[in-house]
Amino acid sequence: AVLLEMEDNRITLDSLEKGTDNPAFSSLVSPPFLSGQGTGAAQCAPANNVFQGEERLDEEHDGPRVESKEEKRGERKGRFSSCCRKALQPAYKAKHFCKAHAKVLKMVVQVLLGVAYLCYFIAACWLNFHRALALVVMTAVVVVFTCWSLLKKQCGAKVLLLLSPLQKCFQKSWPWLKWLVWVALLGGLITWLALDTSRNPEQLISLAGFCFLVLFLFACSKHHSAVSWRAVFWGLGLEFLFGLFVLRTSPGVQAFQWLGDQIQIFLGYTRAGSSFVFGNTLIEEVFAFQTLPIVVFFSCVMSILYYLGAMQWLIVKISWLLQVSMGTTPTETLSVAGNIFVGQTEAPLLIRPYLADMTRSEIHAVMTGGFSTIAGSVMGAYISFGIDAASLIAASVMAAPCALAMSKLIYPEVEESKFKGKASIRLARGEEQNILEAASNGAAASVGLVANIAANLIAFLAVLEFINAALRWFGEMVDIEGLSFQVICSYVLMPVAFLMGADWADSPVVAELLGIKIFLNEFVAYQQLATYKKNRLSGLEEWDGSRKQWISERAESITTFALCGFANLSSIGIMLGGLASMVPHRKGDLASVVLRALLTGICVSMLNACLAGLLHVPTELGDCVTFLSTTNFSSTSYTTYMCCKQLFASSVLENGTLSFTGPWASQADSVLCLTQCCGHYNHTSCAG
Repeated sequence: AVLLEMEDNRITLDSLEKGTDNPAFSSLVSPPFLSGQGTGAAQCAPANNVFQGEERLDEEHDGPRVESKEEKRGERKGRFSSCCRKALQPAYKAKHFCKAHAKVLKMVVQVLLGVAYLCYFIAACWLNFHRALALVVMTAVVVVFTCWSLLKKQCGAKVLLLLSPLQKCFQKSWPWLKWLVWVALLGGLITWLALDTSRNPEQLISLAGFCFLVLFLFACSKHHSAVSWRAVFWGLGLEFLFGLFVLRTSPGVQAFQWLGDQIQIFLGYTRAGSSFVFGNTLIEEVFAFQTLPIVVFFSCVMSILYYLGAMQWLIVKISWLLQVSMGTTPTETLSVAGNIFVGQTEAPLLIRPYLADMTRSEIHAVMTGGFSTIAGSVMGAYISFGIDAASLIAASVMAAPCALAMSKLIYPEVEESKFKGKASIRLARGEEQNILEAASNGAAASVGLVANIAANLIAFLAVLEFINAALRWFGEMVDIEGLSFQVICSYVLMPVAFLMGADWADSPVVAELLGIKIFLNEFVAYQQLATYKKNRLSGLEEWDGSRKQWISERAESITTFALCGFANLSSIGIMLGGLASMVPHRKGDLASVVLRALLTGICVSMLNACLAGLLHVPTELGDCVTFLSTTNFSSTSYTTYMCCKQLFASSVLENGTLSFTGPWASQADSVLCLTQCCGHYNHTSCAG
């Protein structure tokens, strides 16, 4: 009976929370032997008496019971925990309130931030509107896209329903209307070209080169009859329109010039980190410490933008424009759009889940996009060389539609794509937990890229020097002096350089740089182009004996566009290795299209260069009389050289008498200016 009663009064977790209400300790309140509850209580009484007797004996033997240290510590700990719970109770309530009203609180915070920004925006515009112009443009872009997204989300279906009759009417008329549109566009283009090239006939050479390259790629097409001319013409049209906006319109020139200047200022912040690590002396004197840290900084920033979702948003918008206009599938379009900002192995990661099911034509388009553009991280390095930032940005953006168009020309789609009916592809965000981890991962990921760039520069420059030494040795055997890899390229690729629009005198140098880009890499080529540009801007003479020290501004622009791409022989291994690691079972398909993709990528860069030559506007020299009369001849510049060249051309030396023609004829200080010019440059007029 005692055992049964103990089982009924066993300790449970629920009863422990109630303290003395636990049935197992009910004897402390009303002992059973005092209440006389039935037979069980009477039977338990003797046992209780025995226990009480033992307790009395213990008390008599040991004295009063003292609590142990562990019990006291436990009691203090319990009290402390209870106090903590009471103290944290408001915080728990606040947390519960925030969870319950998360949407409302988020809306309130957004409204407050919006009001704060609006006040800041008004203050900035009120104080100095010209200074705040960039802020106005950025704010306007964000507001337009935000309103468009909200309108599309709330009223998109209704608007489409209202416009459905108009859409049906347009679809019925499109078969004959499209021919009218094409004829109008073609007529307008021919008229514009006729008027524009009448002032600069040399632009027609670039136009001829553009047409020749398109015909050459069509001749190399895998399936001539399957070419999608919609994709070809739309791609070339978008490339031309964007080039026209950037190179010819005042808003485009100013916007991209401003963007290029801001990027140069932004990349200048790299100096704060690199000077702390390496010191100012190494940064100013050693190429590796001056340029390569920019790659680390740019990679870190790109990783942050990916974590925030900004890059994904921009890539999706660009790919949507290309997909809607050209009719390409979302997978290949997304990869090519991503190549504007990231490298040839990073862009395919955007569509990694879909690579296994893509057709050969789509894989060819992915490879062509990688070969036709450069990564944003190395673009920062080229800008640090002194290459024009606006031209590099324009070349990368123009290459995207052109790469898709030429890819569909040389390798048309003959298979049934699984992604043709898909409206869009979902892009995943980064796996980082916060923005600091994203920045750290981006910087860490760039270490391999920096090491790869440094190793390639060391290897390729060493190999180039070895090849040149071997060629010189072979040339000397047959009395050919100065034979080198650059000389061979200058002769072999000279017609291509001339067709792109370079002057005949500049064509050997442009062809040399083009050969270095194709057979070595674009990094070495851009480094040498930067040297030529530096010589021109510093006012060196154009010719040093038989060697050209710099090329014209037009040839510089053409070369900048022609070199902008990863299409070189060493990139074949990089491309195959990157894609094969993602889809190992398709190595055969990758290898079968990579050479065509390389050829297409080379031609895409050349097509961009042809457009740069066609749309190039020569820089006005200005009033040389005023310039030379007021300039300080302690140092020279490109303007100094060109004005002195004009002055030399205006001087006439007959029978020992020096005279001047043109604007210099009536100038009293013409002889003084000529003397100053002769101090820096050689000319026959200086002999008198």
